[in-house]
Amino acid sequence: MNCVDRRDVGLLLLRLGTGGVLAAHGTQKLFGWFGGGGIEGTGQFMESVGYYPGKASALASGLTETGGGMLLALGLATPAAGAAAAGGMAGAAAVHLPNGFFAQGGGYEYAATLGLTAAGLAIAGPGRLSVDALFGQAVNREWMVPAAFAVTGAVTALVIGARNKRLRRKSEGQQEALFEE
Repeated sequence: MNCVDRRDVGLLLLRLGTGGVLAAHGTQKLFGWFGGGGIEGTGQFMESVGYYPGKASALASGLTETGGGMLLALGLATPAAGAAAAGGMAGAAAVHLPNGFFAQGGGYEYAATLGLTAAGLAIAGPGRLSVDALFGQAVNREWMVPAAFAVTGAVTALVIGARNKRLRRKSEGQQEALFEE
């Protein structure tokens, strides 16, 4: 093994920070930790923003964030972990999209930042201070990056597409008043 350089330390810090934040958010959804709603509360929220069924959506989101975050932090199966986390954050960004970019107005800034960082880590790799490096890159092969993004992209497009279709159907038939009373 070559000497660890600042790139490896930088990747470690990005993995620990991004993975830790994602895992914490996921445990809010799964277990209600850190003030989260747990499966029940998160499921109700998921349905309110168009993701059905709510509990299954909460479980999928929680597992993606918790599992993807933990794997990113460890630097294990980095292509799959980063792609999965990026897909989960695309789903979150879709919810916040109508509110604009900035998080202070309820926008998608935060979800986009986490998603892009996770995607960047999936592409760059975990560095030498990682479990992937310890295991000889067994689950961090070059071909795994495009495969992980292809699968995640397809699933994410289906989930967000179905949500958007449900929201369009729901809004059809609800006519806004032409004049204020």
